[in-house]
Amino acid sequence: MSLERSKKITELQSQYMQQQERQRQISKRRKRGLFRRLTIFGLLALISSAIMLTTILSQSIAINEKNEEQKELEEKLSGLEKEENLLREEIVKLNDDEYIAKIARRDYFLSDDNEIIFNIKD
Repeated sequence: MSLERSKKITELQSQYMQQQERQRQISKRRKRGLFRRLTIFGLLALISSAIMLTTILSQSIAINEKNEEQKELEEKLSGLEKEENLLREEIVKLNDDEYIAKIARRDYFLSDDNEIIFNIKD
């Protein structure tokens, strides 16, 4: 019975009703457009934040690696500086004739006048 009744009801064809129908359609289109714009904006915001996050993480990892490499190189530099100091001291000592004579006696078993060398094994 409701179907028969709905068929019997006719809409008014007044200018006011047409204007209201246009307003509803315009409002519906605007809501649909707003939803689409918000969806696109949300996706762009999500993509850009993901890109920024991955960039920050990769840069953080690179910084940590560089810091570790810097520490290793600083340790190596300090070792090389110590070795350089020892070599400079050795150069100064090698300019002394007494030191050279001492090394020659120790390593090559050369003797001085009136000196006897005994080879004692440990």
